[in-house]
Amino acid sequence: MADLSTRIAGISLANPVMPAAGPPGWNGEAMKACAEGGAGAIVAKTVSVQPATVPTPNMASIPGGFLNTELWSELPVDQFIAREYPLAKEAGVPLIVSLGYTAEEIAQLAPRVRPFADALELSTHYIGDDPSPMMAAIRAAKDAVDVPVFVKLSPFRDMTTAAQAAAEAGADGIVAVNSFGPCLGVDIETGQMLMGSQEGYGWLSGAALKPLALRCVFDVARAVDLPIVGVGGITRGSDAIEFLMVGASAVGVCTAAILKGPSIYGKIVRQIDEWLDAHGYASAEDVRGLAIRRWQERTFRTAHVPPTLDVDTCTGCGLCETSCVYDAIHVVDNKAQLVPEKCYGCGLCVTRCPVQALSIT
Repeated sequence: MADLSTRIAGISLANPVMPAAGPPGWNGEAMKACAEGGAGAIVAKTVSVQPATVPTPNMASIPGGFLNTELWSELPVDQFIAREYPLAKEAGVPLIVSLGYTAEEIAQLAPRVRPFADALELSTHYIGDDPSPMMAAIRAAKDAVDVPVFVKLSPFRDMTTAAQAAAEAGADGIVAVNSFGPCLGVDIETGQMLMGSQEGYGWLSGAALKPLALRCVFDVARAVDLPIVGVGGITRGSDAIEFLMVGASAVGVCTAAILKGPSIYGKIVRQIDEWLDAHGYASAEDVRGLAIRRWQERTFRTAHVPPTLDVDTCTGCGLCETSCVYDAIHVVDNKAQLVPEKCYGCGLCVTRCPVQALSIT
């Protein structure tokens, strides 16, 4: 078995998989279920000074993704302090308490939740491109508590500037990213918006968010020397590996846990372990930042370089031929044949091949 343990801002985790702030941690029982399902840490749903009034409906599964118009917790912070956080602490794993949103609110909330928090996470979902409110919130938290303070960034921001501002304000870690929006979904059977918000808008998460989230983590990792929790579209172990490779130390999972239940945490942990073992890595740390290092080493090219074809591995499925708009690859006698002079080196066939018979070096 690979070593999946990790440390984030001095906090030890048995594995790098945790919930992202949201419905999976909506109360004490739900948070305990995350730990029992295999999560290495718990992240509670965001609380603020007043409980949220959330429109309904507020969650919808859509092809390739998920929409929500969730806000912060509908439960009062007094209830979290009296019941939900103590229940969560019974799980025996680190508890990260998520708070929102202004510096004044953080200053009021942080000392109250400190007895239960191994770290704080500050949400910036409702802060725009000006980093000064985020910086003020971080400083307020740092002044109020003696535990690590993470800040969660939204994906539509300039990630480099935002991450540098967070570091300047004293953040101990970055969580990237929050859901993206506003977005829109329509029920074509009724003509109604999928979300019950005033405009019908929602926020996008799930698998569709992953490429954007990966880019954001990649940008943050190159901008600041802080631990990163990568969040956005993680549904399986290989997704988590991608986030580790672009610089994350741990990953947060929300949408997949909503759709598949809290056992998804343990499943992702096992898949990470299996992938590391199969590829000869001794630990999760061994792959952290690998994609950044490969990117630094690569040579940018514009020449049409065709992929390498391993004919023996090819099963003749025909996916490459179907998707080659340049007519550069054909299946003959149940084996792919490449016509190099027609190939534009786009790489699509490599990503489509289910048996890795095609590769780009």
